[in-house]
Amino acid sequence: MPPLALLSKLTVGSIVDIVAVAILIYNLMLMLRGRRAMHVLGGVAVLALVYVAAVQLKLRLLEWVLAGIAPYTAFALIVMFQMEVRRLLARLGRFSWLGLGGQLERREVADEIVLAVEHMVAERTGALIVLEREIGLRTFIESGVALDALVSRDLLCSIFQPKGALHDGAVIVQGNRVAAAACFLPLSGGPHESNRWGTRHLAAIGVTEDSDAIAVAVSEETGFIALAANGRLQTEVPIERLRTLLIQYEAGRTPRVEPTAQPQMGTVGKVDKAQV
Repeated sequence: MPPLALLSKLTVGSIVDIVAVAILIYNLMLMLRGRRAMHVLGGVAVLALVYVAAVQLKLRLLEWVLAGIAPYTAFALIVMFQMEVRRLLARLGRFSWLGLGGQLERREVADEIVLAVEHMVAERTGALIVLEREIGLRTFIESGVALDALVSRDLLCSIFQPKGALHDGAVIVQGNRVAAAACFLPLSGGPHESNRWGTRHLAAIGVTEDSDAIAVAVSEETGFIALAANGRLQTEVPIERLRTLLIQYEAGRTPRVEPTAQPQMGTVGKVDKAQV
C-alpha cells in the first residue's frame, strides 16, 4: 500500500495510540537501562528467535520444548522483574496528571530541603542551596562536582557536613535532583554589600541578581535562615515561612522576599565567612 494511502487512514485515535505506546516503551527502556534485567530480556529474545527458527526449519522436538516453556515465561518475568515493574509504575505516577503529580513532587522536594535546613539550623551547619528555574545555571554547575542525585534530607546534610569534601560552596538543585555540589557562585556587587553580609549571603544574592533562581543560606554562626530572590535577601526566615516560599517557587511563582534593611551586629552582620 502506498505511504500516502496509509497516511490517509491515520486517525486521531491512531496517533494517540502510537504516542502512548512510544511513551510506555521509552519509560520501559529507561527503567531497564544499565540493569541486569536487560540481559534477561536479551536471553528471552534469543529463545524467541530460536523458536521461530525451529518452526521454520521444522525442528519438532525443539519447537515442542520451547512451546511448553512459553506459558510460564510471563509469570517468570513478573517474578524476576517485580522491582523494575514497581519502579516503572512509580515513574508513571510522578507524571503531572492534571497538575496533581507535579504538585506532589514539588511538595516532596520542598519538604526534603526544609527538613535538611531544619537539621542544619539545629547543628549550626553552614549551607547554601540554590534552586534553578527557567534561566539555566549550567556555568555554575560545571564549576562544582556533578552528582545528579534525588533531593533528600540525608544527602543535603551529608554534603554540608563540616570538614567534608563538598561542604565549601553551593548545592544547585534542578527540579527534584541535586545537579552538583561545591559550586562557585558570583558575589553580589551591590553597594556596601560586602560590609553587610558574609560571603555565603553575598553569593546567595549574586546568583539571584542575574537569574530567576532562589537561594537558601544557613548561617553557621547564628543558625539563622536567609532566602534570596531577585537580588534581594531576607534574613531570619522562620522554617514554616521557608516551606511556604519553596512551594510557591516550585509551583512557578516568584516568592515575595522582603529585603532585610540592615543586619544587627552579632547576628547576620557577622555571619558566615565560609568560602563559596
